[in-house]
Amino acid sequence: MKISTKGRYGLTIMIELARKHGEGPISLKVIAQNNDLSEHYLEQLIAPLRNAGLVKSIRGAYGGYILGREPQDITSGDIIRVLEGPISPVEGIEDEEPAKRELWIRIRDAVKDVLDNTTIEDLANHTDDNAGDSYMFYI
Repeated sequence: MKISTKGRYGLTIMIELARKHGEGPISLKVIAQNNDLSEHYLEQLIAPLRNAGLVKSIRGAYGGYILGREPQDITSGDIIRVLEGPISPVEGIEDEEPAKRELWIRIRDAVKDVLDNTTIEDLANHTDDNAGDSYMFYI
């Protein structure tokens, strides 16, 4: 299973909104600039997220987008499914021989478990504990 830029950038939008949750709406222009992404592309991604109730739009001069639910109630799986479709490592699992079918199902379930148990609150609060740490090589 490969997550396309739709899923990756959709997660970026949602993480940015989660980081600013409770501070008012954020424009896609700001999100695009902060992450060096195409505002036009983000506009294409926000519509399905809005239709799924994951974000709400606020109109007006100081408008933008806010989360449709609390950050702890939105999983990365919710976002990926809206933008990428069903989570499956291969198509036609049911047509595979039993041994391979079991493998594909185990892989699918493991990926689902990670995505469905990782909220955007988790991602927004993530810190790189290894930042600044580098490997020391002794010769």
